[in-house]
This record gives sequence, structure tokens and C-alpha cells, in this order.
Amino acid sequence: MTPVVVLGPTASGKSTLGLVAARTLGAVELVSADALQLYRGMDIGTAKPTAAERAAVPHHAVDLFEPWQDATVVDWRAAYRCALHAIGEQGSRALVVAGTGLYCRFAVDGFEPPAEYPELRAELEGDPDTIGLHGRLATLDPLAAARMEPTNRRRVVRALEVTLGAGRPFSSFGPGLEVYPPTDIVQIGLRWPREVLARRIEERFHGMLDAGLLAEVDHLLRDPRGLSRTAAQALGYKELAEHLWGRCTLDEAVELAIRRTRQFAVRQIRWFRRDPRIRWVDLHDDPLEALPAVLEALCPSP
Repeated sequence: MTPVVVLGPTASGKSTLGLVAARTLGAVELVSADALQLYRGMDIGTAKPTAAERAAVPHHAVDLFEPWQDATVVDWRAAYRCALHAIGEQGSRALVVAGTGLYCRFAVDGFEPPAEYPELRAELEGDPDTIGLHGRLATLDPLAAARMEPTNRRRVVRALEVTLGAGRPFSSFGPGLEVYPPTDIVQIGLRWPREVLARRIEERFHGMLDAGLLAEVDHLLRDPRGLSRTAAQALGYKELAEHLWGRCTLDEAVELAIRRTRQFAVRQIRWFRRDPRIRWVDLHDDPLEALPAVLEALCPSP
């Protein structure tokens, strides 16, 4: 069966909405499209579903990698496809809960990513000059370079890795993220007034601290294997790590984490807003205001 997607910025209430929808209908399983919920042990700061929630409703694409491993969208896509197959075998519906925009596009549009070239990527990662790497990409693949911010290191390195490794421009592997073809997949977006979302982000982060986020970060940092490139950039974790290393006070770390999370939410909104296929639901007080739209998408009226 065709999945349904619930998407939106961090702290918009996607997970709560997904859980209630699944419990209301039954025979609905949730698939996380979140780059950081893939990591075991990164539970509080990623707002991962609790053990009780996962016992009540099956969840997929969570806790697949250790924090020192680098997980990519290719890894997530493999897990996503396995999840859809397993859910279909059960005769259930899949509800994708999407916070990572790129993962959402892979779910909706079925992109086939280019091959990976780890040795080349390691060589490129050794060059700290992201702007210089972007300039190199602009020479080899002007179209790909024009599609990304020169400071977006991860995208720049990936595009160069593929261009050099495959011997053809990165932009030649598909129409790109700027094209939005027709799809049968319903995408429901959660949209809050900006000031309300900012408050929700702050309140949620303080709730995470109360739930033991600082201890979770401390435990991760004590592992001699360290954190992977992706895991180390997780918002909330990297700011609290700075505090634990003695580089700032706890109040400074918290303030910075909240500010960066709000900035990240703005970027998420911009990413999703470009997709004209998304059905937006304007929220005011509760994410469950979008529940009727999700239930209708999962079980459309005849």
C-alpha cells in the first residue's frame, strides 16, 4: 500500500500525531525519516519514541547504527524499503514521520542515489576549505554547484565525491531536488506560527534536560570510539558536549542549542515549503488539530 507522510520542522508534534493516528486506526505502523533516530543511545535528544510507545505501535528505521558509525541516506533508504515490505506483509499501512527533508524526498520520489566512493570522500574531507571545494565543484559540475549553498559542506563533498568517482557530473544522476513530479503519496505538513514553534522548541529542550539529556551526552562522550561525523553534529548534543569539555557554562550551552535549533527549524520549513505537493495544516494549540487530515489520508472516504 502507498504510505502517507507527516512532515514538519523539529518540535512540531509529528511523532505525537503519528502515534495517535496509529492507535486510532490500528493496523498502522510508523517509519521514522530522521537522520539521527537511526543511532542507538541517542534517545532523549532526538525525541525518539519511548520503549512504551514502540511497544504500543511498531516503529521502523530507528536504532539501526552505533553512534560511531556513519549512516547515510542510502542506509536509511534500504531500511525504509525493508520496512515498507514488512508492513505490507502484515496488511498494515505505513505512516512516515519525516523531519529530515532529504529522507522525505527519497521516500516520496524513490530517488536512486549514486554509488559511494569512501576513499575519495575521506580525501575530500581532509580539505577544510569548504568554499574552495565548492569552487572545484563549480568547475566540474556548474549545475550541481548552483543547486547548493557553498557552505553546505556535506552536500558539496558528496557532489564532488560522485563527480570524481563516477567520472560524470553529479547533476547527471537525475532531475535533482528542485523537480517535484506527480506522486500518489500524500504528504501532510504541520505549520505553526513562528513564535509558537520557537516557544515549543525552547520548552521541549528544557524537557529533554529534565529527562536526563546531559547524562546521555556524557555517556556518549565517554565511549573511546567517539561519534561519527553525522552524530557529532546533532543539535543539543554538540552544545552540551562543549559544556562537558569545560568550554562554556551550562546556561550558555542551553541558550546556544535552543537558538541553533530554532535556526534549523527555519531551514526545515524553507526546504519543505518548496514542495508544492504538500498539504499544509495550520496549527494553533495542538498538533492533533491535524489528526482528521491524517486519518483521511490513511483511510480515504469512498
